[in-house]
Amino acid sequence: MKLALGTVQFGLPYGIANQSGQVSREDAAAIIANARLGGIDTLDTAIAYGESEICLGKVGVHGFKVITKLPAIPDNIQDVDCWVTDQMHASLKRLNVASVYGVLLHRSDQLFGTKGAALIRSLKRLKYTGVVEKIGVSIYTPSELDPVIDVLLIDIVQAPFNLIDQRLYTSGWLQKLYDSGVEVHARSAFLQGLLLMQPQAIPEKFKYWEPLWGTWHNWLRVNRVSAVEACIAFLQSFPQITKIVVGVDNPEQLKQLIMAANLDFRNEWPLMSSDDENLINPSRWDNL
Repeated sequence: MKLALGTVQFGLPYGIANQSGQVSREDAAAIIANARLGGIDTLDTAIAYGESEICLGKVGVHGFKVITKLPAIPDNIQDVDCWVTDQMHASLKRLNVASVYGVLLHRSDQLFGTKGAALIRSLKRLKYTGVVEKIGVSIYTPSELDPVIDVLLIDIVQAPFNLIDQRLYTSGWLQKLYDSGVEVHARSAFLQGLLLMQPQAIPEKFKYWEPLWGTWHNWLRVNRVSAVEACIAFLQSFPQITKIVVGVDNPEQLKQLIMAANLDFRNEWPLMSSDDENLINPSRWDNL
């Protein structure tokens, strides 16, 4: 099963298409139970995801590979190793585990600042001492990888990848990472829900790209496939992708995703790839 469960919704109301807010503890427990039954073995969280780690610790993550992320190091921190140790100790306590499968940096650029060398040593120590099995980075654009691989031997890269944002593939980095044995975890499979919205529900600020939405929904109609099924099938068509990180608002959504992941759908994909940062980078959406 390539699906990995993203749990930001367990700690924060997240996603442009999210209508229900933060997932309740009861729904979180049901989602985790459905994930186990569906063959999902990886959970993705982060220290910065509000109450997500606490929720997971209460629900129980036994048997899952848990990946968390370190936030940016505050400017006033002098002892980086002590800060990393404290962050990870607190994270493990919240998750109620002795170790995690992976830890990623939320900001790869901190590998190159004044605290970069100390941060690299700290990450290596976490791996050497068995606190984490694998280390890596969460990126927003493939260009971040060029300097990263020169200073740190990474095991996991998490990056946005979907029918519109195909930069990881077009840049050549997807194949490079695969050839190097690095796990690629694709997130934003639905572009934070935009690809799942009906045309009339897409916010006005995205109407600039109306021809793209027309292409997408016409293709779905002609091929008689749902948006969820198509988005998952597109990512599963890349053997270089290790995991597809998906978040859900309720147990029923996860059931639909698991069904979609088990569907054998193969077709010619619509030409929708875009390099427009205003569209593919959600951090810019508030300014549209």
